[in-house]
Amino acid sequence: MEISDIKRRVVETIERAKRQAADRRTRNDEAAREYETFLNRTAIPVFKQVSNVLRAEGHAFTMVTPGGSVGSVRLMSDRTAEDYIEILLDTSGETPVVSGHTGRSRGRRVIESEEAIGPPAALTENDVLTFVLKALEPLVER
Repeated sequence: MEISDIKRRVVETIERAKRQAADRRTRNDEAAREYETFLNRTAIPVFKQVSNVLRAEGHAFTMVTPGGSVGSVRLMSDRTAEDYIEILLDTSGETPVVSGHTGRSRGRRVIESEEAIGPPAALTENDVLTFVLKALEPLVER
């Protein structure tokens, strides 16, 4: 194989990687803006309402926004910090997606799970509530 062919292919690979990285940064920046809007207009209000209903029903859960309102929203048990439901933006994949994380303690074990909920611009209050209610069942069954 000629050195000129190898050099050309290496340079093409470098240029392609730079273009892909720039595209990914653009997508992630756009998704971050959409996610901030989604968080403030949809997710945080739903989490607050669920927290209020849980308290009224005798289940001590608090809604928190770690690191301020941008980033994530979490519904945590006041009894144990390992019992939580959280929504955050996952930009590790090809397309950014809102991801739901849950944790629950069983004795000394902590069971954690994660699931993709959808793109931030497409999610509704009902989508958020459906995720939260599904994740909430094991936390309130005791």
